[in-house]
Amino acid sequence: MTHTTTDQPPARAGAAVVPVLAFAGITVAVMQTLLVPVVKDLPQLLHTAPSNATWVLTSTLLSGAVATPIMGRLGDLYGKRRMLVASLAVMVVGALVSAVTSDLLTMIAGRTLQGFAMGAIPLGIGLMRDMLPRERLGSAMALMSSSIGVGGGLALPAAALVAQHTDWHALFYGAAGLGALAIVLTLLAVPESPVRAAGSFDLLGALGLSTGLVLLLLPITKGSDWGWSSGTTLGLFAGAVVVLLLWGVLELRTAAPLVDLRTTARREVLLTNLASIMVGVSFYVVSLVLPQLLQLPTATGYGLGRSMVTAGLCVAPLGLTMMFTAPVYARLSTRYGPRTTLVIGLLVIGLGYGGGLGLMSAAWQTVVISVVLGAGIGLAYSSLPALIVGAVPASETGAANGLNTLMRSIGTSVSSAVIGMVLADTAAPVGGVMVPTLHGFRVSFLIATAAVALGLLTALCLPRQSRPAQRTRLRAGSEQDAHPARATEALRGFRGRVLAADGTPVARARVTLIDRRGRRAGATVSADDGSYTLPVPAEGPYVLAARAAGHGPLAHAATHTGGDHVVDLDLSLPGETVPA
Repeated sequence: MTHTTTDQPPARAGAAVVPVLAFAGITVAVMQTLLVPVVKDLPQLLHTAPSNATWVLTSTLLSGAVATPIMGRLGDLYGKRRMLVASLAVMVVGALVSAVTSDLLTMIAGRTLQGFAMGAIPLGIGLMRDMLPRERLGSAMALMSSSIGVGGGLALPAAALVAQHTDWHALFYGAAGLGALAIVLTLLAVPESPVRAAGSFDLLGALGLSTGLVLLLLPITKGSDWGWSSGTTLGLFAGAVVVLLLWGVLELRTAAPLVDLRTTARREVLLTNLASIMVGVSFYVVSLVLPQLLQLPTATGYGLGRSMVTAGLCVAPLGLTMMFTAPVYARLSTRYGPRTTLVIGLLVIGLGYGGGLGLMSAAWQTVVISVVLGAGIGLAYSSLPALIVGAVPASETGAANGLNTLMRSIGTSVSSAVIGMVLADTAAPVGGVMVPTLHGFRVSFLIATAAVALGLLTALCLPRQSRPAQRTRLRAGSEQDAHPARATEALRGFRGRVLAADGTPVARARVTLIDRRGRRAGATVSADDGSYTLPVPAEGPYVLAARAAGHGPLAHAATHTGGDHVVDLDLSLPGETVPA
């Protein structure tokens, strides 16, 4: 197996790579959205109680949350395309299982398998970072990151049309067909990335994270049914805290952890993940509010009385605008950086929700809201992977973006629980049936606005890309590197070869860059010819620490004064280096 973490694309990717990977992301989004038009009918369709029917949605959420960071790490270790195809294959199997049953337990099993496809988003972003030239990477990552909203927006009217005129099981056959097509296109058009992370898969860490996530998300999604103060809900929350704390201690002591918590704790990564939660909250609110507002009967005095299909068409501009925002994002980010673009996106989202408080009396007004929110969410979603990619080594791209996608999923889960509770608590009887009120819709928009405000404060605390130290921290894979001068600047640092006692190159040696405060400033793995490259975040003193199986460790002090410093590391002479 080739272990290399060079930041340069290993080969020129074909023109079909970006649209194929984006199509895979859209397929995943379709899988998540296809049941929205029939949610209210699920108890009758599955011959069960409403509280049981919600497991059809909850199971997909839980499996997606668990699979996303795990598949990202597996992709870093064993190949991102391989894991992408595996994720889509599991989704296809799950869709076919759901397509042939109306039994609740079998349906839940099928939907659980479908949730594994969520790992396709970070895997696709990782493949783009590994293969694409810098001038194409910004818009490509933006499109991939936004694909979850694009697919959701486009799938709503299509799924509504299918559910309204055919048997609802046809939705799953359609999802399986899209998944199979995405697999074929991926195998034909997307090459495997040679970038690999060192180490092995952290099985114990995967089990710990999976357990902690289930204990956390289960009460979030079911708390309104069980009662937020019930023993079950509080007990699961307490269990989640204990398990995740123990998992964190385990990961810090593991040589090759599932999630590198030290990297995750970096200011750029931590704040980006926190902002992702808020963006996830704001994204899901519009998906919960507008379709209900459009379909409520006019007899309520505020409902717009539209059909299921019309409601889907009115919300579809949300996804379309996100798709068309990708090239706009690339230009903005190239000039101002992903931090500024994230701030702009959050401001636009806040404008959409704030203005939407007074735009709920006509169908065309919901279209305006969808367009504005789509533009803001598209800019915000596109900025997140760029911020992550610019802050982590190439060998950790899949796992880091997997964790970031998980943060968005947690945001949507929290949004679903909170908005569901608000709409239920503010519901009023109409014709003997409890329906959401206009007051509940407006409170939901206010909650979304508050989430955006918190996300904006978090984004403003991110380091500015305009500082010299920050510019040099950017690697190939950040939109800032689209400018050739900045690309050269970003790659300045230490480079050389790792050598054995007889002067032969040492492959797969771990080389770590440690700053003056004893913190890791970068890491890589030597290629088959022993070569390594480590960009530096700023000029100054560093320690280059190298280790490899069968060789003694090396710790070498070096000072970076600008430009490229060639340092060959001889693992037979700890504390010394071979002259370059």
